[in-house]
Amino acid sequence: MPADTKADNTAAAKPAPKARDPKPQVVTANALLEGDVVYLAGDRSWTRHLSDAQIFDEPLAAEAALAEAAKRHAEVVGCYRAEVKHGPRGAEPTHFREDFRRRGPSNYAHGKQAAASNAA
Repeated sequence: MPADTKADNTAAAKPAPKARDPKPQVVTANALLEGDVVYLAGDRSWTRHLSDAQIFDEPLAAEAALAEAAKRHAEVVGCYRAEVKHGPRGAEPTHFREDFRRRGPSNYAHGKQAAASNAA
């Protein structure tokens, strides 16, 4: 059997990739003047609390909100959608990056930095 026939059969046997189930999302950005992480709220204002962000369960609604938010150049930069989960107090992060962003800057002494400053 020619080698190219075998390759064709293998390619045909691969299943099509599954479409991902839509996940809840929020629209997030950075406040232009302060640089703080902000989230789009239900009233289209910006909030600094992820739990107050509007959760979009439909991808098309999230995309439309992102498109509108991205036009607000005088307020925010770097708009994007982030996956979240519904929690008892609102949106909760599903990815460590978003959990890190919501906690704020990490420019304080910790770990080796704290030990070095205590020894001095």
